[in-house]
Amino acid sequence: MKKWIGGLFITAAMVLSACGTEEEETSSGTDSTEASGGEVNIGYFPNLDHAAAIVGKEKGYFEDEMENQDLEFMNFPNGNDFVEALDTGVIDLGYVGPGPAINYYLTGGDVVVIGSAANGATLIVSREDSGIHSLEDFAGSSFCTPGNGCTHNVQLEIMLQEIGLKSNRRGGEVEHQSRVNPASMVAMFEQGQIDAAAAPEPWGTLLVEEHNANVVTEWNEVFLGEELASVVMVTSTEFLEENPEVVEQALQAHKKSVEFAQNNEAETLETVNNLIYDLTQTKLPEEVLEKAWQRMEITTETHAEALQAWADASYELEFMDEDPNLDGFVDTSMLDKILEEE
Repeated sequence: MKKWIGGLFITAAMVLSACGTEEEETSSGTDSTEASGGEVNIGYFPNLDHAAAIVGKEKGYFEDEMENQDLEFMNFPNGNDFVEALDTGVIDLGYVGPGPAINYYLTGGDVVVIGSAANGATLIVSREDSGIHSLEDFAGSSFCTPGNGCTHNVQLEIMLQEIGLKSNRRGGEVEHQSRVNPASMVAMFEQGQIDAAAAPEPWGTLLVEEHNANVVTEWNEVFLGEELASVVMVTSTEFLEENPEVVEQALQAHKKSVEFAQNNEAETLETVNNLIYDLTQTKLPEEVLEKAWQRMEITTETHAEALQAWADASYELEFMDEDPNLDGFVDTSMLDKILEEE
């Protein structure tokens, strides 16, 4: 078991949740410059639920559909860096978790969701000897999440609130440690530094399979579990309006990538793991990836109402100062048209 810790810490620099961590370095699959002329920069995370992005890149779907464009791919360690790159024009479109995109939009940022790439991928787990086997057992305990107010954090805290528990951030009896990157959760569990985690995949499954963690709440039983996107495809309204043909080509590639991932599990997992290895010289256990794959859904379907419900929950939990209005945040009309042409 412990032999994985060193490798996982290395992997964490690249393989992170949609929430993100405090890592600041952004790495690029190729040398990227600010988009100009026929150059299009696409951002993604080298993570399991970003399989559509990784398949599209590695299998050449984006190159095939966008053959007249000079494509550059950039991988990001967290959502904050991704959003900053979109804001400054370093990237033109890409894949990110809904939390950073929603927060950016609500602060006046130019971002629009044009499709979904995955749903689910959140697992609530506890340390083997923590005594936590249900949400009610969280009283007086501690838990960690990749980010303060991130997707997974909101999902767990809103469930705790429903049974009368609050985090210490709100004067409650449950200690919350935020900004814990997923690989660090492994060491914290082993050393008894934390009792539980709202973990993104494949890290939740890794804790269960390799470190005997208890599954407290399965991915499809967490708040909005089966409907909330863990990865959305986004661009700016400015880029969409100025380059509709390019965005349509990217969505055509996205459609092909999702279909491949849905129909070729083994090859998709191998493709993702190979990319992780190329970036970090570390591979995740195949059994972990296979089981984590069952705790998410790769899909093009975007549930706008689930995104609004998540934002409402975030406001209720006082992560947001104003009641969120996501009108205009989602526009999947172009993707819907592509799907109708099947």
